[in-house]
Amino acid sequence: MVTSLTFISYGMLRKESVNNSIDSTSNNLLLVGRNLESYLNGIEQLSLPQISYDEFAYAITHESQDYASKMYVEDYLKNLYFSRKDLESIYLYIIKEQKYYYVTKENYNITVRVAEHPPIDHLTWYKRALASPNNRSYQSFVSGNAEKGDYKVNTDASFMGYHRLLRSIASREPQAVLSLYFNSSVADEIMKDIPFSEGDHLMYISPDNEPYVVDDQAFYERTEEADLLNKLTAEQGGQVTWSDDQEKYLVIYDISQKEGWKLVKPIPYKQIYEAATTTRKLSYSIGLLFLMASVILVGFLSNRITHPLKNLSLQMKRFSAGSFEAEARVEGNDEIAYLSRHFNKMVERTNELINERYKMKIVEKNAVLKALEAEINPHFLYNALQAISTKALKNNNDDIVEMVDNLALTLRYCISGRDVVQASEELRHIERYMALQKARFGSRMQVVYEWEESLLTLRIPKLSVQTLVENCIKHALEKVSTTVTIRIEAHVTPVYSVISVMDDGPGMTAERLGEVLGSLQIQWDEEAGGTEASGEDEGHESIGLKNLNTRLKLLYGEEAGLLITSEGNGTQMDILLPRGGQ
Repeated sequence: MVTSLTFISYGMLRKESVNNSIDSTSNNLLLVGRNLESYLNGIEQLSLPQISYDEFAYAITHESQDYASKMYVEDYLKNLYFSRKDLESIYLYIIKEQKYYYVTKENYNITVRVAEHPPIDHLTWYKRALASPNNRSYQSFVSGNAEKGDYKVNTDASFMGYHRLLRSIASREPQAVLSLYFNSSVADEIMKDIPFSEGDHLMYISPDNEPYVVDDQAFYERTEEADLLNKLTAEQGGQVTWSDDQEKYLVIYDISQKEGWKLVKPIPYKQIYEAATTTRKLSYSIGLLFLMASVILVGFLSNRITHPLKNLSLQMKRFSAGSFEAEARVEGNDEIAYLSRHFNKMVERTNELINERYKMKIVEKNAVLKALEAEINPHFLYNALQAISTKALKNNNDDIVEMVDNLALTLRYCISGRDVVQASEELRHIERYMALQKARFGSRMQVVYEWEESLLTLRIPKLSVQTLVENCIKHALEKVSTTVTIRIEAHVTPVYSVISVMDDGPGMTAERLGEVLGSLQIQWDEEAGGTEASGEDEGHESIGLKNLNTRLKLLYGEEAGLLITSEGNGTQMDILLPRGGQ
């Protein structure tokens, strides 16, 4: 229905658009044509002597012998030049003397000069003036080609030449020719009242089909090849349809009644039909919109019917993929609602079983954490007591009190019962711990701290940094007699908060590093079997690192952990904590 209405309205709008274009353009061309006709009449009146014809005729016949007559002619030409703003130049050719007076503007001054000129009998415009009953002719400069022997006129600045033949009253013999050359300023002012759109053309043609105003020279040549101008007659009613290889045009024209000048405006049919075409496109768009709306409506209604089945199917897929939060929407009391209701009960029961198993796993992990801390604390206590005993035997000094105080604070920190502490608390604990170790190793142990201030509030596992420091003491300080520097650092990367403990000791061999890294991958519940297979000393050598790695993964997830590197000269151990992790 929309297509049928669009087709009918398109035809009506096309016809209406053509009629409107003909009416509006015809009226417009009629008014502008009358103004142009008045403009040509004004030129004709300008060419006639404004004073006694006898005096002017006498002056042009005696100007060569009588100085007064010569001045009379010059003053007349000057006054004539000043009378019009669209005059480019004036030429007065004295036929008998074969010379001419010409008036032009030179350096803002109006100058009248005299120059010799060969006979002009061969010039086309002169022949037309001789043959004209009105003793005048027009000259076009559209083509820009001047005849040989013609005046040196600036054809780029002039669009029309008007030539008036002055005859003797007694003998009717030609005495002189007054030539007026006009620029297009006044004509353009008149013709700008014609609406001009892209694709339109405009031509002003003389009665003998010579162009005087052409907006597109190439288009005029196409019309000339098709002999269009000869077809523009009063019998055609001011309009014809014309087409060439490129476009189809509605040609609307006006012919002046006095002399037959033609004002022609070809308009492309596609421009006339533009409104109708736009309306057709809009109608098709509306039809397409209705079609889409109907499709959407049908889809919506069918979806309302099949949605419960799709929803139930989707929730079943989610449940089979491991998503135990799946829940089917129950609507109505039909068979689908019955299936959805029992499916939801099955999911609910499954979730209850999973939650019970999850709680059991949490309890198990907490027990493992407590067991790990219990393994670390006795090991440290043994080393601390050994350091106090060594110091007492060697120095017998009161600073043993300070060591005991540090030991007391350290023990209090270890048994505080918290699993996770702030980094600042762990650092204070490390300082007390290093003070105890300083008593054991003296100046052979150097400690350097580089901890970013923003990471002092970082939440880390308790005794985690101590575990790494103990590893440096055991595998670096205890194995060499030279000075060893331990660096404790913390910095941030785009992904992790990194805590690093480094020493410049002997490092580890590639084989030993591989064994340590491999032991970190062993699950805690596999520890017992692995220890029995490898021997007591070898199995417990890296227990602290394994304990710490297990704690990190239990507390922060699988992305957390230890990273150990050694290139034969020192060892670096990094704790990797995901940024933003809990």
